[in-house]
Amino acid sequence: MSVVKISAADVKKLRDQTGAGMMDCKKALNEAEGDFDKAIEILRKKGQKLSAKRADREATEGVVLAATSANRNNGVVLRVSCETDFVAKNEKFVNFAQSIVDIALKNLPDTLEELLALPYGEGLTIGEKVVEQIGVNGEKHEVTDYHKIETAAGEGQVLPYIHMGNRAGVIVALNLEGPDYVEPGKNVAMQVAAMKPVALDKEGVDASIIEKEIEIGKDIARQAGKPEEMLERIAMGKLGKFFKENTLLNQAYVKQNKQTVQEYLTSIHKDLTVTAFKHVTLG
Repeated sequence: MSVVKISAADVKKLRDQTGAGMMDCKKALNEAEGDFDKAIEILRKKGQKLSAKRADREATEGVVLAATSANRNNGVVLRVSCETDFVAKNEKFVNFAQSIVDIALKNLPDTLEELLALPYGEGLTIGEKVVEQIGVNGEKHEVTDYHKIETAAGEGQVLPYIHMGNRAGVIVALNLEGPDYVEPGKNVAMQVAAMKPVALDKEGVDASIIEKEIEIGKDIARQAGKPEEMLERIAMGKLGKFFKENTLLNQAYVKQNKQTVQEYLTSIHKDLTVTAFKHVTLG
């Protein structure tokens, strides 16, 4: 059986194509007897094995990226996770995450599952490309969160905000479009990142959260010795405070806390408001 000679140039070429380490590329080429396609498949399989081995590892680092279309009618925010801060700050990792954002913005899939099934290129889906990247640096990689907002032309605009060096991202939709509302939209996106509202307004708060807050309010009042017949009224008062502190339009505006967010928006234009927001963080 003849031995195929693997040159340094071949190893470098495979490394440039795949991003895998030099030794991994050399081993793959030797195993594939110099066949580049087989070598790439070997590296991909290595990534799949690493993925299975690292399934129980915590991928709490990574990057969160938010972006909007040129006309600001659509926006996406997503998180690509890894295990260490070292990898998260690597330019290649950030660029890889950005490439997924670009595909998401172009196709606007409805769910994370649909995003992962989209073609990435090189004959791979996004999900398969993520697995392949595991073989590049040996860390668990995941796309762990994805959201989109769409607005029709003439019916508003979407503004993005990235917080704390890609550790959080927000997209906010306003009901009015145009350059006059870009800065207000970004200010509200910063508000979301800082104050972490659970919903747009009280109508958007999940019923299970409301039920839990009422029970907490009753328990606090009961422990304070309040009469049983007063507990419901006290709990509802606390619920009103919860809505004020935890729904975006009713929160105190962080840049001018004498105004609510809605009052701030109304001061820009009497009809201006937020129609939707999405917030993604690491951790």
